[in-house]
Amino acid sequence: MSQSQYNLVVLVSGNGSNLQALIDACASSALPNTRITHVISNRKAAYGLERAAKASIPTTYHNLVPFKRKHPQTDAGTAAARTEYDASLAALILQLDPRPDVIVCAGWMHILAPDFLNPIAAAGIKVINLHPALPGEFAGAGAIERAWEAGRTEGLKRTGVMIHEVIAEVDAGEAIVTREVELREGESLEGLEERIHEVEHGLIVEGTRRTLEGIKK
Repeated sequence: MSQSQYNLVVLVSGNGSNLQALIDACASSALPNTRITHVISNRKAAYGLERAAKASIPTTYHNLVPFKRKHPQTDAGTAAARTEYDASLAALILQLDPRPDVIVCAGWMHILAPDFLNPIAAAGIKVINLHPALPGEFAGAGAIERAWEAGRTEGLKRTGVMIHEVIAEVDAGEAIVTREVELREGESLEGLEERIHEVEHGLIVEGTRRTLEGIKK
């Protein structure tokens, strides 16, 4: 990478261990000339917000509930709330100074719709996501548990982790980097989760670095 300064916004919903991996990488040579300028969570209790605060990174709590309250409790009302929420989230990020070069979804548990993705893409900002499965396998929630169960009942020998570009179809964007993880006979779900999380922490840094290397500044 050149000496240009790269800016990241990280979206989190939970513990934020992958955010911590990015914070540590920005403080070392793993992600040179890179800083996290903002962390956004859709959950107030997300420990990722604490991690950001400890690293003196500005944070925003941006939750879907206020948008749901403005609409009837119907499928159409929920869809309208999600549309407004996604557009609002995009506007929030686009108002940041500096604007991010890349948005990293690091344990972000909200499906991003075109109402978010289109204005972000129009601004030339890339969006990437960590998903604990290989391309085309176990899209959506519960991927680790579903792979573990497939290992027990179907003889599946491996699962994995990928960093991929975010598109409207869930976990279906082009993979940037992948890593296989062996499924071990007799291993507990907790054991598999621990091993996958260890892989995630390295891969999210690698995927972010490769994405930044593709940006012309």
